[in-house]
Amino acid sequence: MFYPKYTITQKVLKNIGIVDAAKEVITNAPLIPAWEAKFRKEAMERTVHHATHLEGNRLSEEEVIDILDGKEVIARDRDIQEILNYRNVLKFIDSIATQIGPSNPYIFTLETVLEIHRLTVFRILEIAQSGAFRTRQVVVRNTQTGEISYTPPPAAEVPYLMEDLISWINLPETREMHPIIKAGVVHYEIARIHPFVDGNGRAARAAATLLLFLDGYDIRKFFSFEEYFDENPMTYYVTLQAVSNQMVMDTHDRDLTPWLEYFVEGVAVELNRVKDRVRRISADARVKDKLGDQVILNERQMMIMEYLHRHKLMTNKDFRKIFPDFSDDTVLREIKFLKQKGLVKKIGGTKKAQYVLK
Repeated sequence: MFYPKYTITQKVLKNIGIVDAAKEVITNAPLIPAWEAKFRKEAMERTVHHATHLEGNRLSEEEVIDILDGKEVIARDRDIQEILNYRNVLKFIDSIATQIGPSNPYIFTLETVLEIHRLTVFRILEIAQSGAFRTRQVVVRNTQTGEISYTPPPAAEVPYLMEDLISWINLPETREMHPIIKAGVVHYEIARIHPFVDGNGRAARAAATLLLFLDGYDIRKFFSFEEYFDENPMTYYVTLQAVSNQMVMDTHDRDLTPWLEYFVEGVAVELNRVKDRVRRISADARVKDKLGDQVILNERQMMIMEYLHRHKLMTNKDFRKIFPDFSDDTVLREIKFLKQKGLVKKIGGTKKAQYVLK
C-alpha cells in the first residue's frame, strides 16, 4: 500500500498559514460580479498558458488568449490543439467539482485520471495511447544535454502503482490531510510513475487541481499555481527529479519533503498574488461603497481601474497601449463615467492630463 514519507517542516507550516490566510481573504472579498468573472477567466487563461508552456508549447500568453477567444492564430497545429485540450481538461475538472456536496460525495477514481489524460492529448497522441497507460519504457531527458535525468518505473508496474495511489487518496485518514499537502503528494506521485507516453505533467497538475477543488480549495477559481512553476521551470523539474532519484531500497522510502516545501511555497506565492489583487479591486474597499450593488463596470472601465491600481496613474499616451482598437474619445467617455462615480480624478490640463484613483 502506498504511504508517502515526508516531514511537516517549519517552511511547510509557514506557507500553509499563508495559503489559508489568503484563501480567507479571497473567498470573502465582496467583488462586483463582472470583476469575479474577469478574475476567473484570467486564471483559466494563465493556467492553460503556463501548464502547456511548461511542456514546451511555443505560444505566447497573448496568442493563447486569442485562441481561447476563438480568434485565428498562425502557429503549429499541435500547439493550438494543446491549448484547446487543456481548456477542456479544466472544464472537466469544474464539471466534477460543481456536482459534489454533502449528499453527493465524489470518489476519486482511476477513470478520472484516464479521462484527464484523454482530454489532454486529444488529437495529439494515437487513440490507443490516449487515456491509456503506457506499454513501454520511457525516460526523461535533459532538454539541453540530452542525458537521461530520470527513468520511470517499468510499464508493467504502472497499473498497480496507479491503483495503489488511488486507494491511498480515498482512505479516511487521507481525506483528513490538509488539501495542499495531499495535492502536492498526488502531483509528485503521478509525475514519478509517469503513467503515460506523453502528457504526464499536465495530467499530474490537473489531478492535483481537481483534488483541491474537491476539498473545498477552489478559492473561487482565481488561481493558477502553474504560473509559479513556469517562472523557473528548471527548479520545478529538478526538484521533482531530485526526489525521484533518491537512492532508496523501496520506492515508499523516498522523502517527499523537499518537493512538498517547493509545492506549498508555490501555492502560497500564487494565492498571495491573487489576494493582493483582490484587495485592490475588492468591491467593499474600492468600488461597492461608491457605485452601490446595482452598478456594474463594463470591460473597458474595469481595464482602466485595474491599470490605475497597478500603475497609479494614466496619461493620454497610455490609451493606445491599453486600448489599441478604440479611439481616444471612447476612452475619455469611460473615464468621464468613472469620474462621475467618484472613482477617478483628473490632474492637470487637457494636453498633460493625468488620471489617478480618487
